[in-house]
Amino acid sequence: MAQILIVDDEVDMLALLAMIITEKTNHKATTTNNPLEVPKLIKEGAFDLLIADLKMPGMDGIELIDEIRKIDKHIPILIITAYGSLESAEEAIHKGAYDYITKPFRKEQILIAINRSLEWKEMKREIDYLKKEK
Repeated sequence: MAQILIVDDEVDMLALLAMIITEKTNHKATTTNNPLEVPKLIKEGAFDLLIADLKMPGMDGIELIDEIRKIDKHIPILIITAYGSLESAEEAIHKGAYDYITKPFRKEQILIAINRSLEWKEMKREIDYLKKEK
């Protein structure tokens, strides 16, 4: 069971994502509508995945990627946005996002992205373990 942190300034989107995750997977979802809380939550909790909106007041998704990478270099970050562009997608991936999804998304699309990002994190953990074994 993975611990997934979701941040979006739209409360309805938080509820939708949390519902999809808890009903369709065995993962646990923690939500916040305040991106400024995310670094503290990441430091305090053992989250396996961060799902973040791109456009939020206080701190946007790109700034959030920078802050999270200072704390945890390996946590996969999924960026979701209603304001998708090639430039913002490239910037998010370049900064360290694992994937970039535009709204509206299909439920299956977000579930596939979650599964792929968690598999990627597990693979990275195994690679790090094997490197230490040498």
